[in-house]
Amino acid sequence: MATPDVRERLFAAAERVVEKDGPGALTSRAITTEAGCSKGLLHAHFAGLDEFVAELCLDRFARVAAKAQALSQLAGQGTVARNLTTIALALFDSVSPALSGLAMSRTTTTLRIREALEGGAPGFTAIQEAITAYLTAEQRLGRVAGTVDPGTVALAIVGTAHHLLMTSWPGTPDPRPPMTRLVATLVDG
Repeated sequence: MATPDVRERLFAAAERVVEKDGPGALTSRAITTEAGCSKGLLHAHFAGLDEFVAELCLDRFARVAAKAQALSQLAGQGTVARNLTTIALALFDSVSPALSGLAMSRTTTTLRIREALEGGAPGFTAIQEAITAYLTAEQRLGRVAGTVDPGTVALAIVGTAHHLLMTSWPGTPDPRPPMTRLVATLVDG
């Protein structure tokens, strides 16, 4: 029997396992049990857990990159800080600190992600480029000061998000409030 949206079903189940029980609890069996599907389904679609985790991270990066690409359409709408904060926080919602830590602790997963990014898969660079383009458009509209360097602000936002993703784990402070403050400081001065 075919299982619809297998990848997303397994990805969502893995995220629930990691959030509920921590990265150490993520096994093929835990994922398929959480997804309510047969034990072999994960291995029917992925070469193993390392490939699965890499594909999960890449999928979530691609989602945020697509949202970031849509930023340019928001130029002149809402507030600049709110528009940027939405994208910055989407990184924490799509690739949780626990999932990032899991990916970084698995050498094969890290290599797969790096190879995919080097091959053009959307990741932090695509998000940074989209933020730069958005800020440049807002600058042309006069909603961002001419003294602001869009590329530097984009790098600061993406770099800080990356740092917070890599250094947050269960029990540490929520990374969202400092990210929100950073965006406001960079945009509003």
